[in-house]
Amino acid sequence: MRTGELIGSGRSADVFALDRDWVLRRYRGGGDTAAEAVVMAYVAEHGYPVPRVRDIARTGRDPLPPTDLVIQRLRGTSLLEALRRGTVTAAETGAVLADLLNRLHRIPARLSTGAGDRVLHLDLHPDNVMLTPDGPVVIDWCNSREGPPGLDWGMSALILAQAAVGTPSEAWPVRAVLASLLEHLTPAVDFGDAATGCLAEARKRRAADPATGEGGERVLDEAMGLVLELKRSMPGRTSVRRSRRG
Repeated sequence: MRTGELIGSGRSADVFALDRDWVLRRYRGGGDTAAEAVVMAYVAEHGYPVPRVRDIARTGRDPLPPTDLVIQRLRGTSLLEALRRGTVTAAETGAVLADLLNRLHRIPARLSTGAGDRVLHLDLHPDNVMLTPDGPVVIDWCNSREGPPGLDWGMSALILAQAAVGTPSEAWPVRAVLASLLEHLTPAVDFGDAATGCLAEARKRRAADPATGEGGERVLDEAMGLVLELKRSMPGRTSVRRSRRG
């Protein structure tokens, strides 16, 4: 497929303009977008805000390679860019993330039969949310899996915390976003702590991610400490672990 202008690059993929309505997302290092497309279509059926996916493979004309995905071209800016410009506050940014997590976790799992399992994004942070005229839209579903909602919350919290402790220029606003996100964490979400549960599993996943970058374990330790510190400071919270007795 002929591509147009390169309009964006992420950690693992590039985005090319096709026309005014569609873009091509292409993984640079190989991979298969089929599972990502299926998840996006599934959550869209449940009313969740994701870009539309165009299925070219079924037309029999100009089929896409596994690395390519044609999706709706979104108008707007990322939630991260809006935060940097000051058009949204840190408190609003955290609230948007929390709302998107809660809305996603109301969707039943597509495959898993585990009690309480839901569709998880596992990379939901301000740069993966586009603010469009129709509202926030969540992009980049390549890490999506199914499991307990607390894991999704833990991943988002740790991603923010790593940015707060590892990027001095953005430490204050990102810390405030993280605090806002944690303020919206409900007792129904089993978050766990540094040793066990969803937060510990999130840390394990972040440690295994090559994007963790310089300082790896040290930055993760500091990030985990920040999450726990902010969680303990929430009004009415005495522990990061939800009591199983209610």
